Amino acid sequence: MTCDSAIELSDLYLYGELASHQEEELEQHLHGCDTCQKALEGRRALHRGFDTLRLDPPPELLVECRRNLLRHRSMDRRPSPWIGFATMWQSFGMTARPLGALALVALGFFASRLIPREPGLANQALVMSDPVATTIRSVQPDAAGHVQIAVDETRRRLITGSLTDGAIERLMLTAARDESNDGLRVESMEILKNRATSADVRDALLIALRNDPNPGVRFKALEGLKGMAGQPEVRKTLSYVLQNDQNPGVRIQAIDLLTQHQDSGLVGMLQQVVSKESNHYVRQRCEKVLQELNASVGTF
Repeated sequence: MTCDSAIELSDLYLYGELASHQEEELEQHLHGCDTCQKALEGRRALHRGFDTLRLDPPPELLVECRRNLLRHRSMDRRPSPWIGFATMWQSFGMTARPLGALALVALGFFASRLIPREPGLANQALVMSDPVATTIRSVQPDAAGHVQIAVDETRRRLITGSLTDGAIERLMLTAARDESNDGLRVESMEILKNRATSADVRDALLIALRNDPNPGVRFKALEGLKGMAGQPEVRKTLSYVLQNDQNPGVRIQAIDLLTQHQDSGLVGMLQQVVSKESNHYVRQRCEKVLQELNASVGTF
């Protein structure tokens, strides 16, 4: 592998997205090329810098975007109630048309209660500040000449608050555990990592670091635990990650955090990792730490 190829593949390598044979070739090249090793460290520092860059959109823009999205989704999914009533009108025939007329009047009254009114009009108390997704499930006339309409409604609320608010923190922790949405978990960890002094948040970071299938989430959890690398529970989790995580970048970050604080078990653990580690670059990092600690690379 050439140096140009190594540089080109370095970003994919850092995120664990290379095929196994490409990863092996790149690691062999890095093992013997100091220039590419330094370039890779520069890339890693650049990625960390990107992680610290945040652009917060104004709240009113987020509200407007969500309303537009919900409105378009409702238009796409909800069949027009007028089509159903037009069919009903034709099926009733001439003798039942007075009943259909009453049904249309009732629907108009009902719709006036559902549709948000423009500001400045009468009855402003009925204006809905939050978007509502409405799905009509069924319509049925009754004996009194009225119409019964079964409607499912879902209202979305925008909740704003500080992480020092227990309710906000609980919602954030719930979002961080949403297995169906990787992006939501990454965004939640990005916010929660700055709140790691909370015992509940710290526990959530540890659980995510051990179990989350998305390496981006695990990277965020590692960032949140940087100031706690001396705590026994954190070190236990970092040791587990170093020996079991499938992403070499995550394992390297675990090494960096573990070596911030030295304890009696650090040397033995690193020696075990060296003897079993299949990734050349991770193994080389462990060997370098052992040399700095004046410890032998192998176990005897």
